[in-house]
Amino acid sequence: MATTKSTSDYDASKIQVLEGLDAVRKRPGMYIGGTGTDGLHHLVWEVIDNSVDEAAAGFASHIAVTLHKDGSVEVSDDGRGIPIDRKPDGRTALEVVFTELHAGGKFGSGAYGASGGLHGVGASVVNALASKLVAEVDREGATWRLVFNERIPGNYLASGDFKAGTKLAKVKAVPNSRTGTRVRFWPDLDIFDPEARIDYERVRDHVARVCFLVPGLHVLLQDRRGAGREPEEFIAAGGLADYVDYLSIGEPVTDIATIHDESTFEEKVPVDGKMATVSRPCTIDVAMRWVKGYETNIVSFVNTIPTSDGGTHVAGFERALSWVANDVLLADTKKLKKLAKEGNDRATPSDVQEGLVAAVKVTFPEPQFKGQTKQELGTPAVQTLVYDSVKCGFTDWCNGNGKKIQIAALRDKMTQAVINRVSAKQQLEARRQAASLGTNGLPDKLADCRVHGPDSELLIVEGNSAAGPAKSGRDAETMAVLPLRGKVVNAGKATIKQVLDNAEAQALITSIGAGSGRDFDLDAARYGRIIILCDADVDGSHIRCLLLTLFYHHMRPLLEAGRVFAAQPPLFGAKVRGEQIYAFNDAERDRLSAERNIELGKWQRFKGLGEMNVDELAETTLNRETRVLKRMTMDDGAQAAQAAELFEVLMGNDVATRKEYIVERSGFVDPELLDI
Repeated sequence: MATTKSTSDYDASKIQVLEGLDAVRKRPGMYIGGTGTDGLHHLVWEVIDNSVDEAAAGFASHIAVTLHKDGSVEVSDDGRGIPIDRKPDGRTALEVVFTELHAGGKFGSGAYGASGGLHGVGASVVNALASKLVAEVDREGATWRLVFNERIPGNYLASGDFKAGTKLAKVKAVPNSRTGTRVRFWPDLDIFDPEARIDYERVRDHVARVCFLVPGLHVLLQDRRGAGREPEEFIAAGGLADYVDYLSIGEPVTDIATIHDESTFEEKVPVDGKMATVSRPCTIDVAMRWVKGYETNIVSFVNTIPTSDGGTHVAGFERALSWVANDVLLADTKKLKKLAKEGNDRATPSDVQEGLVAAVKVTFPEPQFKGQTKQELGTPAVQTLVYDSVKCGFTDWCNGNGKKIQIAALRDKMTQAVINRVSAKQQLEARRQAASLGTNGLPDKLADCRVHGPDSELLIVEGNSAAGPAKSGRDAETMAVLPLRGKVVNAGKATIKQVLDNAEAQALITSIGAGSGRDFDLDAARYGRIIILCDADVDGSHIRCLLLTLFYHHMRPLLEAGRVFAAQPPLFGAKVRGEQIYAFNDAERDRLSAERNIELGKWQRFKGLGEMNVDELAETTLNRETRVLKRMTMDDGAQAAQAAELFEVLMGNDVATRKEYIVERSGFVDPELLDI
């Protein structure tokens, strides 16, 4: 359906200009992140951080934060006090700070060399979202007060009535030496969500943190909203090092390492309406230590503002840590040489930062934040400065500034983190590969049967010589034949990845079609019985042990359900008056020779299934009416796993180990197992 566009009702009257603080009240989330509990706390941070900036600049040493019963919050400091003189328009600077967006003393480098408040909206945003705000300034020998009632400046008369106006009320006289600012505000409950609350513990954590950022700063915190909570005082002399110690949980691997550096960078900023290049001083402070846990805790700050989302300073810090860890600390580490062959020896940031507790702080004028809430630093040049400083400082620590025993301990911790990560990744890939084996195409060498289910069988035979007769003598309706043409991996000592990379193991898992390991699904198995057909010699015993070991470790439900069998082919055969007679061992051969009067020279010894013709194999091993099968149990699997280790020694390529084993155990080894 076509629509008709009309422009008659869209004219200049529809374009609105939000004056003063209306923009903040219209879109509070743009300025404080939301109207829930987080946004409410952001108002508290704005007022506290203004006082902290005074302390960081060296003009204040005491801050008091009070949570009142009526829901208001009061913050006072002994700084210079907000200026009270008048601007050209007749308003005092105090009024302008609380009523005009982008008004403050933190633009450029006049009142503050570096501060947390950069946008000039903090105080005015608090006023915009408060039902009432009272600002008092100690300055010029008096206490001056200005009240904002629903954002309108004025003062209360003795009668209790509010009188709007720009004139400051002189409350009382104070010594000329006394200066400071007190701000008390009542959040506008119509703006904030009904469940929004100011949480004491969050305020406590915030004021404790700022003490670490400004060494020597004293903060008094009082909660008067209920009885029983005593005032708390906070002061820290050690700066970031104390903060890292405060955050550390668990046994330390290293002492706290600190890095302090001063540098400069250049950036283009508008000056008198034109872009100009200015030089910025930048101070970089880092404190870090590793503990034995696995969690990473990196806190970061720009001037006095916590940057919970990090930014360019944290990016530079993390890049430097990774470079030093790989190119200095872990260089030529023996334990990682095996991984180097596959290119897995490089530590990732998560490996390097495992158990790391660190605090990163940069101090410089006019930082660029991403958003008014100042949670992420965006100044590009800072990344390189922090990278260079941390790279140099951490390298010096690794090369000897740190204690040797701690350097070695950290190297071992990071090395193990790399090994664990690679191993976990390989296991995950192996599980995925194992899961996919059940759905992949069947192996080319598998001669499958036509019907699958409880009555079907998978015959596992050695090589092509036995495969030919087995295929010809089987019941193709229900019997499948899988020849093994290579060595089956020893699943008792191999990793999951090594097992799944082994061609014979992979062919077996794929043929059965039920997966492997924890993901093995017995109901999905394509065959009701798995039958191992191996020669009755030492090589056949070895292969049978390896197969049972594979079932025991990776397809255990088959053994538990009694669905794995070992065929028992005869060792001897003789033809007497047209009748074929078989004996399964020497004793049976001797008994039959005596009973049937058969000369020993007429017996043929079968060296392997491949020497049997089709009829012989079918009658002795494949025919369900005449064959002999031995059901394999969990005990057989466990014994096979142990025997596989013995075969590895006796038949492996390590001659010295085999000789030592035989000499030490010559009295216990069955001579028939030795291929002599």
